[in-house]
Amino acid sequence: MQLSAMRDYVRNVVDITSNDISDATMNTFIREGYDIIVYSEKRWPFYEVSTTFSTVADQADYPMSDVAAALSFVHDGVTFSGVSAPSNVGMREVAAMKTDNHVMQYIGYDVADIIYPLDSNSTGRPWYWTMWNSGVSASTAVNSQTVRVYPTPSEVQTVTVRGYRNPVDFGGTVAVYRTAIADADTPDLPVPFDNVLSLYSIYRSYQQQEDAMMANQYFSLFQGELDNLRARFEDTPAPQPLLLNSIRASRWQSQSYMPGQLRYPSPFR
Repeated sequence: MQLSAMRDYVRNVVDITSNDISDATMNTFIREGYDIIVYSEKRWPFYEVSTTFSTVADQADYPMSDVAAALSFVHDGVTFSGVSAPSNVGMREVAAMKTDNHVMQYIGYDVADIIYPLDSNSTGRPWYWTMWNSGVSASTAVNSQTVRVYPTPSEVQTVTVRGYRNPVDFGGTVAVYRTAIADADTPDLPVPFDNVLSLYSIYRSYQQQEDAMMANQYFSLFQGELDNLRARFEDTPAPQPLLLNSIRASRWQSQSYMPGQLRYPSPFR
């Protein structure tokens, strides 16, 4: 749903006009709800990305901006990449790394620094990686992160990275990755989240109109629907095949096709 359409929908539900709540204020409500949704989970599956970066000989540390420098994707018909708006949104977390010939293992940096001290001259093909917060970014006002590989690379090597990207701006008044906030923008979320975001904005609008009862009702609806979508999008596939001709042909309540006595063998028999 476009930003302007979401404002109109919220006003229709609350029965108000732009004279009651301005576009700027409504955009702020929408941005609040958007941020709550996207940051309520660290690993939303729809933000999963894969990219590559190259190591540098005798360099162990790589800012997240370098790790995700080649990241590129399309949203609202716009390609987000590069350093100027629409810019590369970057990665919020690294989940796994691998070179051309092996998967790198994550270890805590305190343990890694014991195995490979910073003043060590040990170099070679990196087998381990870690990361930590390296301060607050002046451009995005969020913690920037650094990836360190062990041992220090002895040569240039391509590393494939899997992780989770940051979401594109939606609502509010300030654009970080977009060129500007526009009425035609859509949230960087699957379509089912449009309703959840609208529920939050309705809650904030009733709150602004000092209708505590309706505000509380819509906040409860918002929380309930967000929980439902969280369960839906973070659910893992059923470990057993679906029984299409079974009475209970549901992935939520799967049945085993094995007889009961084989399904749960007793170690005491």
